Amino acid sequence: MFRRGDPTLLACAVLAVGAVGVALVLQHAFDMRPCAWCTFQRLLFLLVAVLALAGWALGRVRGAAAACAALAGLVAVGGVWAALHQQFVAAQAQSCAFTLADRVLMNTRLDEFLPWLFEATASCSEANVALLGLPFALWSAALFVVLALLAGRAALRARPPAPAARPAV
Repeated sequence: MFRRGDPTLLACAVLAVGAVGVALVLQHAFDMRPCAWCTFQRLLFLLVAVLALAGWALGRVRGAAAACAALAGLVAVGGVWAALHQQFVAAQAQSCAFTLADRVLMNTRLDEFLPWLFEATASCSEANVALLGLPFALWSAALFVVLALLAGRAALRARPPAPAARPAV
């Protein structure tokens, strides 16, 4: 019988996809236009979700599950950086054109292939909107921290056991 992996990884995937879902609802139902850093963070959330799901699905293969969980954690740490950069650097600038986020989305052409998901339609200063008194970027950073901690915990639990020491002869 197939035994799936750590449910923590499944929770990571659900939280990450949920974050993108909330962003899409706010964008398309409430006209909250995203900037390049907003859409770049969507990409990072989706990468965390894919890696976490892969780790969860590979639960019996402890080394692979641990590697996927560790990679999901690293991507989430990158997401913390991206969210904090958006809040403290990009949101203070007039434009976020040709920044790392903008270049990644243009070079991958995700903004052309999936414009409803990845097209930036606002500048970073325009997209600096608060939700319940906190800017969106800080909510995003907080969720990335949670994802990094959960993925790190799952990576530690999934790592293969150390080989037993051989008795001295």
